[in-house]
Amino acid sequence: MKFIIQRDRLVQSVQDVMKAVTSKTTIPILTGIKVTATENGVTLTGSDSDISIESSIPKEENGDEIVEVKQTGSIVLQAKFFSEIVKKLPTDFVEIEVLNHLQTIIRSGKSEFNLNGLDAEEYPRLPLIEENNKFQIAADLLKALIRQTVFAVSTSETRPILTGVNWKVENDELICIATDSHRLALRKAKVESEANETYNVVIPGKSLSELSKIIDDTSDLIDIVITENQVLFKAKHLLFFSRLLEGNYPDTSRLIPTESKTEVTVNTKEFLQAIDRASLLAREGKNNVVKFSTIEAESIEISSNTPEIGKVVEEVQSQSIEGEELKISFSAKYMMDALKALEGTDIRVSFTGAMRPFVIRPLHDETILQLILPVRTY
Repeated sequence: MKFIIQRDRLVQSVQDVMKAVTSKTTIPILTGIKVTATENGVTLTGSDSDISIESSIPKEENGDEIVEVKQTGSIVLQAKFFSEIVKKLPTDFVEIEVLNHLQTIIRSGKSEFNLNGLDAEEYPRLPLIEENNKFQIAADLLKALIRQTVFAVSTSETRPILTGVNWKVENDELICIATDSHRLALRKAKVESEANETYNVVIPGKSLSELSKIIDDTSDLIDIVITENQVLFKAKHLLFFSRLLEGNYPDTSRLIPTESKTEVTVNTKEFLQAIDRASLLAREGKNNVVKFSTIEAESIEISSNTPEIGKVVEEVQSQSIEGEELKISFSAKYMMDALKALEGTDIRVSFTGAMRPFVIRPLHDETILQLILPVRTY
């Protein structure tokens, strides 16, 4: 194998596939990146058996030559060293050549590295996915869906299914739900599908977080193909495979209250900043709790009290308060996470009593909601 490639494109692809490579694997070859040169260009692959990422670099793009392949072939190179080397090479072009016995020469300018490669035949094959049923979603929308839900997945392995995000597709609508049983994030979006298929799968939160880092913030469509145990996200020069979590996701629709006793409309940014300030003294407490109460004349009071440190009280003007008076306590962290995920300048918070879950939604947007369980403080 022998090819010359633009360094920037190589660095970008290496960084993308590195997101799937882990040092904690029982399969030694997976600590490497597979590099394949064909007539069409160069492909890099990284995998940790849960996530696999394949990044292709075409021979040319927009009339600009990116790769010159002199001899086809493939090799697996130690990811840790290969990624560090390509980042630090001195010139804009890199030549990679594999000699017999898997010796790999990496040249750039006057610099030359000699790396011991591994046999690419030993590298696990990527799953072959038939793309009969796929649906499409714009990359920037996909990033938003992930950002607005993935933070609410559970980090505890006691219920592995909750470490993923539940994706349901029906009637050309995708519903993403994440919960750790103390809070819930939900986001809906229209998708374009060919066969009007329905799906109900759980994608590991970690996979979605890594995917979100790689895809560009553009309106380009991404193909999504779901099979029994895998999901494939397919962008222009990128394939991203993730295994699906096994088991049934809990039915969360019963958790979301349909009526409310108190409705508060407030400016998102002002509310977020007040919670942030109140949490400064709550941080030492075991769960970072702040108290929220409605007071007369359209205002709310945010307070926090940690006996050994001190207390903070702040009044926030709301746009409207409807219904019963209310005092409630909740985790400042959960509330701040929820507010950061919502888009829109104003939000409506719907309470159904001091000990019941409450729902936060942007005004005039039915596609997204956040739900938080309150904390007992008395």
